[in-house]
Amino acid sequence: MKRILTIVAAAVLLAAGCGGGGAGGGSGNRIFIATGGTTGVYYVYGGGLAKQLSANIPGTQATASVTSASVENIKLLVSGKAQLGFSQADTAADAVNGKDTFTGKQPIKALARIYDNYTHLVVAPGVAANRVADLKGKRVSLGPANSGTQVIARRVLEAAGLDPDADVTKQQLSINESVQAAKDGTIDAFFWVGGLPTAGITDLAASRPDIKILDTTDVLQKMQATYGQQYVPLDVDLTVYKLTGAVKTVGIANVLLVPDSMDEQLAYDITKTLFEKKAELTAVHPEAEKLDPALGQQVAPVELHPGAARYYKEKA
Repeated sequence: MKRILTIVAAAVLLAAGCGGGGAGGGSGNRIFIATGGTTGVYYVYGGGLAKQLSANIPGTQATASVTSASVENIKLLVSGKAQLGFSQADTAADAVNGKDTFTGKQPIKALARIYDNYTHLVVAPGVAANRVADLKGKRVSLGPANSGTQVIARRVLEAAGLDPDADVTKQQLSINESVQAAKDGTIDAFFWVGGLPTAGITDLAASRPDIKILDTTDVLQKMQATYGQQYVPLDVDLTVYKLTGAVKTVGIANVLLVPDSMDEQLAYDITKTLFEKKAELTAVHPEAEKLDPALGQQVAPVELHPGAARYYKEKA
């Protein structure tokens, strides 16, 4: 299934690269939105946003594409194969600073901060693990390659004193694959960093209600000391997954990114549509309820695109 999705996504994105995205041109705006896995929030949210952009910006055809999420999305924006992409704020910060995964500063701008991601550390039924350090020696998926989930998973493990490449049996599975592996008993735990609720985890909890979602805040202070205050404590009400109780976890903001070369008017129109169609987007996924122009401007260290900045100035 992953192979099929990857081939489909690659074909769509190749078409984007060949078809001419952005403003202008006889065929109007073709906007390919780089999202994430099909059972994650990025994909659902991106699909809703694509519908609104197509309906509300004249001459625009927008499509949401399956990707590995944050890191890959930024690479797709820079290569011209996508025009709009979701990313975690930590990955976006690495991109504009040319750090960690990125060997140079990436030419991207932000349209908005949209909602916060929650670190889900899901432990399969019957596995003895109650904190991050207990994962030593266990089979753990850190998320797919080129994903923001993997960036955070590695940082969480390192903050707990574990080497992600030596102290766990590492796998790099998508959210869909992680859920299936947890059902099958072929992994002991997996990381997923996303909004609430994430459909894949809802599905897993329905069939395996004895899973555990661990508190990860014992590593938060170390992560903040190493990477800054971009990581924050968030509460997860487990009833969103029809489980009991609540846990605290590491959170990170999400941002919508575009190439810095995007036409100013198009960036303005996308930003305006995002906020003016909040009700329609919330009907697609509840995380869109968090949309707020005051919060939307908080994208540092990424710079706002001039088109987005113009929208916020008008709303002030």
